[in-house]
Amino acid sequence: MPLFEIETEAHIIISWAEDEHYASAVVAEAYPQEKILRLTRRPRDTWVVSKSALGIISEKTETQPLLPSNTARDCLSRASGDKLHAIRLYMNATGDDLERARKVIESNMVMGW
Repeated sequence: MPLFEIETEAHIIISWAEDEHYASAVVAEAYPQEKILRLTRRPRDTWVVSKSALGIISEKTETQPLLPSNTARDCLSRASGDKLHAIRLYMNATGDDLERARKVIESNMVMGW
């Protein structure tokens, strides 16, 4: 059975369903007042969420998680969501190197800006 990602106005729902019709029915049953914004069949049968993207850090982790950054979010906004342009703007604003800027911008994209 395929795995679907269904985005509504307030939720992202991950569910197995026979097809798009049944995936829509899952949302209609759970959140009848919400409009479906996006419904995507996932290419694999698993879903992975990065703990660092959520700001969760374990005792074994040596590095600090990347937290929401007002600078990164401002750069994303000024770049209209264009990741490469936002990375350049972030590097210019902070002086960070390309790898650090990429990680900060991508983590803020995942957290929603």
